[in-house]
Amino acid sequence: MNPPRSPAFPATRWSIVAASQRPDDPRASTALADLCRDYWFPVYAHIRSQGRSQQDAEDLTQSFFQRILEKHPLTHATPERGRFRNFLLASVKHFLINQHEHAKWPKPSASPPQPTSRTNSTPC
Repeated sequence: MNPPRSPAFPATRWSIVAASQRPDDPRASTALADLCRDYWFPVYAHIRSQGRSQQDAEDLTQSFFQRILEKHPLTHATPERGRFRNFLLASVKHFLINQHEHAKWPKPSASPPQPTSRTNSTPC
């Protein structure tokens, strides 16, 4: 089955969100897979609308959903706190900020810096 290709966010199925929030529930992994499938393209389209290239947007979208699968932030999503669409968009915004900040960090060098040689130095 092909994922939905509409940039519009689908109507929230809170029962699926709730099922995804209980890792001890055997239906949780299926619920998470459903949410990732249903929301992948709208999240991707949102990231593209931020000026990212197709490849960058695909990579960032995959990383975003990987983080959801690893960190389980959906436990904070409830109907009382607002629309699921807004929760996801805020999560994507914070994710992109973190990615941007991480990209600015200096990369570790592959090898330690070598001392500069001195042509007129005498051994100690």
